[in-house]
Amino acid sequence: MRPTPSLLGCAALLALLPVLHAQRGAETSPLGQRDRWAAENLLETDHVPISFVYDGVPSNQLLPGWTQTPAETHPLGDGRTQHIRRWKDPRSGLEIRLEAVDYADYPAVEWTAYLKNAGSAATPLLEHLEAIDTRFGRMPASAVLRTTRGDNFSAASYEPLAYPLTAEARSFQPEGGRPTNGAWPYFNLDCGDHGMMIALGWPAQWQATFSRSSTTVTVCGGQETTHLRLSPGEEIRTPLVALLFWRGTNWIAGQNQWRHWFLAHNIPKPGGQLPPLGTMVCPELFTSAQGDLKFLNNYLDHGFKPDYLWIDAGWYPTKHDWFAATGVGSWKPDPERYPHGIREVTDYVHSKGMKFVLWFEPERVYRGSDLWDQHPDWLLHWDENDKSKADLRLLNLGNPEARRWISSYISQFITDQGLDVYRQDFNVDPLRAWQNNDAPDRQGMTENLYVQGYLAYWDTLLHDHPGLMIDSCASGGRRNDLETLRRGVPLLRSDYQAPNMSVVGEMTTDVFDGNQGHTYGLSLWVPYYGTGEFAGDIYSQRSHLCPWMGLGVRDGDSAWPELKRFLADHAAVAADYYGDYYPLTPYSTEETVWMAWEFYRPGQASGEIQAFRREHSREVTTHIKLQGLDSAAQYELTNLDSSATTRASGQDLMTTGFAVRADAPRSALIFTFKKIP
Repeated sequence: MRPTPSLLGCAALLALLPVLHAQRGAETSPLGQRDRWAAENLLETDHVPISFVYDGVPSNQLLPGWTQTPAETHPLGDGRTQHIRRWKDPRSGLEIRLEAVDYADYPAVEWTAYLKNAGSAATPLLEHLEAIDTRFGRMPASAVLRTTRGDNFSAASYEPLAYPLTAEARSFQPEGGRPTNGAWPYFNLDCGDHGMMIALGWPAQWQATFSRSSTTVTVCGGQETTHLRLSPGEEIRTPLVALLFWRGTNWIAGQNQWRHWFLAHNIPKPGGQLPPLGTMVCPELFTSAQGDLKFLNNYLDHGFKPDYLWIDAGWYPTKHDWFAATGVGSWKPDPERYPHGIREVTDYVHSKGMKFVLWFEPERVYRGSDLWDQHPDWLLHWDENDKSKADLRLLNLGNPEARRWISSYISQFITDQGLDVYRQDFNVDPLRAWQNNDAPDRQGMTENLYVQGYLAYWDTLLHDHPGLMIDSCASGGRRNDLETLRRGVPLLRSDYQAPNMSVVGEMTTDVFDGNQGHTYGLSLWVPYYGTGEFAGDIYSQRSHLCPWMGLGVRDGDSAWPELKRFLADHAAVAADYYGDYYPLTPYSTEETVWMAWEFYRPGQASGEIQAFRREHSREVTTHIKLQGLDSAAQYELTNLDSSATTRASGQDLMTTGFAVRADAPRSALIFTFKKIP
């Protein structure tokens, strides 16, 4: 195991750094960069990567005079080492605890700060709390800031974005308090052949700002608003910040290094394994136990055995409106449609060797539900003049009593009803409800405590059910920050995926091409995600192809052959999504172009290429060059439709490339490839 000296102690580390860097080959290696940055920003007395203003004074003027305790170091296992620094204001009793973690096998470091009032009176005003406030030097003039668009229920969700770094500050923030609602808290500071990946783990309203002065880039980010006093005993926290250094041919090397680290140390592993590459079917809303079983048996009778049965919203008491229902906030199966509970369905599903998914939305509470009537003190209100939310409340997960109740209730429900996947949706923007609960000198407090409660709630479910998988749905992909994705997986990357979800009301070309774009952009950051596909033609199917697939049959018996072909496609390529990812064409939502990408697993020396000739493309062929191959090896490529094969060297495939031909527009091609022993 590589030693992890980066935070062992300032003087000792600075003495060791030249030796360590020489051992690694170069001080500018990503590991060397990480160690040097950590030494300069996480250890030295006058340099910490957070900032705030306390009683009108900036933290960099305060911390050197506060009481400090010796740094602590704790091995966490799996090559991770935790390092803790502490400060205390002797006047007010404010305590700061900075917890950092470095990794033996990746050039990554992360940190979170906790601020607690250990005094006997309210603190002075604490404001402008930044989880990251740091500078990166030696930035070339050509440096680019890369991110993606968050999910916004459109074809443009997950569009890759690139901005020149200039003196004018560029800020990013989501809409309404859900962290990936229109924005994306993941960034790549691309310096050409090296750079830094930066992520904010904050399942609420964050902000990040990037600005440049000469060759230095300043990065600030955290909870968007903090202007508050802490009562005695109260503790708040900053967002998690993750920083990963990379080096390679171009910025895609950084994205793939991020994907590797994400799979090794971040993605949930139910039962100790990577999430399954699965298929799932879902009956229509408002059915019954018998209707659900009839629906499933239709698949089984046709020879199709999906991995999961999913019951979506509407299984609780409701008059055919899943959103405006008294069951939202009661969370009890409808006694008429499910007289024996959900367990009647799950037992049957398990008897067929399958698993079961059930939808919840525990944070939203509807008028007339149990929580509405019995615990109004646990609920947060939106604006009184917002008539659209007059019948809605928000369960305050920052209230310890409310959080304990929902944790206990849902955990017991999972046990009693035999759930395998807990699907948590979130279909309202919470920000105004949080803000309405804050006094002028407590701005940001409700949100901060809510975030802590939300994460603790999911941690309780995972502790109580070690094999449980959580689906992080939030109107599609509106809540996929790093803290959330360490606990759950996005099985529905966007609601923009189905006929009744399209903004034009039909399964039109914008939906197909948009889902190609979703795969293109999201794969840069998240290796595992899902969507739904309604057994359309091959172009529709392959436009939606994902590691996890929700499937539906719309057109009766005529759709079964199409479904069979789609399942064969999924089986052939799904494992490749855990490999490296390379875009092979520029991103575009235009219908006149080709779009293509590659997934490659170096360990298995195999991968897949998807290529789409769009609806109005006049180009019969496109020329693509693969990436990441062994230039000295030979590879065999197979067309998944015709089974035709061709052989070429890795060198030729990466430099000369090969021509992909589709005689008709609206064509979707898949090629698998493998190294020839």
